[in-house]
Amino acid sequence: MSKFITRDFLRAKKDASGKGLYVKNFSLPFFSLTTYYQNFTNEIALIFENIYEKLEINKQINALLMGDKVNFTENKPALHHYYRNPLIQNEDYDLIKKISALKSLVDAKKYKNIFMFGIGGSYEGPKLLQEFTQKNKVIFITGPDQDEFNYLVKPRLKEKNLYIFVSKSFTTEETLLSLSWLPKSKSRDNFLAITANRTGALKLGFPSLNIIEFPDSIGGRYSIWSAVSAAVLDKNEAVDFLEGAKTVDQEIISKSTLLKALKTIVYYDIWCNNFLNKSNRVLLTYNWRLRSFSRYIQQLEMESLGKPMGAGSLFKKTGQTVYGGFASVAQHSYFQLLHQGTSNSASDIVHSRSDFSNLLNAQAEGQGKLLSGKFKFSKGAYATNSNIPVNFFLLESLSIKSLGALIAFWEYRVFLTAALLEINPFDQFGVYAGKKIASRILKR
Repeated sequence: MSKFITRDFLRAKKDASGKGLYVKNFSLPFFSLTTYYQNFTNEIALIFENIYEKLEINKQINALLMGDKVNFTENKPALHHYYRNPLIQNEDYDLIKKISALKSLVDAKKYKNIFMFGIGGSYEGPKLLQEFTQKNKVIFITGPDQDEFNYLVKPRLKEKNLYIFVSKSFTTEETLLSLSWLPKSKSRDNFLAITANRTGALKLGFPSLNIIEFPDSIGGRYSIWSAVSAAVLDKNEAVDFLEGAKTVDQEIISKSTLLKALKTIVYYDIWCNNFLNKSNRVLLTYNWRLRSFSRYIQQLEMESLGKPMGAGSLFKKTGQTVYGGFASVAQHSYFQLLHQGTSNSASDIVHSRSDFSNLLNAQAEGQGKLLSGKFKFSKGAYATNSNIPVNFFLLESLSIKSLGALIAFWEYRVFLTAALLEINPFDQFGVYAGKKIASRILKR
């Protein structure tokens, strides 16, 4: 890294950056991005570009896509993007075939209820997809609170049910606890397992033919591309979902506008957190079908970037705290704090123009401009802070293809941030620590 770039040097640039609004517009596959930033300049962006080049992050992107062992603490590759690569001739990474396998095992029409047991990535991804595609067939169960089971499952036990258990390791305590609450039966023909641990599922009595596998190289928070989503997508939806993400994979290789957009947003995320004291970022969606998107991104970002600082990194702070939800509801809960309170935050807004509600369109545009300071009330009781940077994502349409592109873009946002912070985004030892201490207490 260039010797002249130090933390003190960057802090000096922050003090000299002024308070003008730094606005950039990017037209990307399936959505556009407009950024409204304060205390940021082209000079600061060039400094980050220098750090990016010194860390050879383009080589790191290529290593990820080539299947190298980028999860360096666990000595594993991260191959979720293989599902989007048509050149990968391997059934393990073929979501369409996994959907066909699941459909051949079960006729969903003969079941009154389909229960899907899972937590973390086995829950957030499929739930997001079901809400987005507006399918109401699957009922999600997280465990481990039996009140959830008693409310959602127990009253329906005598009905014709399909039980799908999703767990990469098939050792997830919450999921296995739910399994123990179901009545014992000699036949488990209506039980399916989606897992990377076939042996574990067999030991728990799942019929061999009813086990759908996905590779160990797929991290839980990236499993939305895998067989984990086979129960909530049909073939056409899956094709479009993968197509949207594949377009992003191809664009990032070509060093296109998409990579420029990613760099801009990543540089400012790190700048906000480390030099502007904006450790919180609110993620607001202005379409009801995207109401769980913020929860999905919370896991993707905070589990990936919630790590100690890299040993040689200039940046002491790693991931931001991400919160949010359906923005029309949020306007009646915590927007007062954002507009006139003393909280120091950044923001992401995701919207697809509605043909049915001009109110939603006006809220999305208006709140973005009011938060950022593009528009503001400056005097009297209505005076607003207007000091919250905004990344405004406008989807071309509310399509599964656009969602696939947006999620893939966010995955690269996380990867580039981790590379600049010099941390591993693919492990989660803090999660394991929590599981271990709970296990010790249970044994005691």
